[in-house]
Amino acid sequence: MIGGQRFKISGIGIALISAFWMLLPAPPAQADIYRYIDENGVMHFTNAPTSSRHKYQVFIKERPKREARHSYTEYDHIITDASKKYGVDSRLLKAIIRAESDFNPRAVSKKGAKGLMQIMPENYRLLNIQNPYDPRQSIMGGTRYFKELYQRYKGKLSLTLAAYNAGPTAVDRYNTIPPYQETEQYVERVLKFYYQYKNL
Repeated sequence: MIGGQRFKISGIGIALISAFWMLLPAPPAQADIYRYIDENGVMHFTNAPTSSRHKYQVFIKERPKREARHSYTEYDHIITDASKKYGVDSRLLKAIIRAESDFNPRAVSKKGAKGLMQIMPENYRLLNIQNPYDPRQSIMGGTRYFKELYQRYKGKLSLTLAAYNAGPTAVDRYNTIPPYQETEQYVERVLKFYYQYKNL
């Protein structure tokens, strides 16, 4: 039953049913199509199986909608500006943004970090950020913070990335990448994306 109508198919119509359903507009609500065969051998189709007397089977399964991906190039002009201002490889900045927010400027972490480069609220004033969701403020502030960490750890990229993720206090405590699964995976992810961008 689609839109309040139930379809019955028998004989040669069964062979044409797949093509028939492809031509129908997608139902607005439940889009899976079910079928059952009654005692007379007639095949019934519906998108809303309501009767418990019949044994329904899924005939056509609705494909789940893919979540829209955010553009990986939309903020290249801001990334280029930040790269030139702070002397950080633009490909590395893209790798960080991809790992942090997957280029979603409205991203918010469980810990409260916000924006493209996932800046924590306590760092807003230090990095001159009024709106953490603003792409330019986030990228400029995040790049500045990364550069400060990079200088602090004397150009050691892995330690810098670990500090960006877990904080410099944790890195200083262990004097290496902290043994946190999230941080270890973060460093690996950023480096993987970085080398991918370098090889483009």
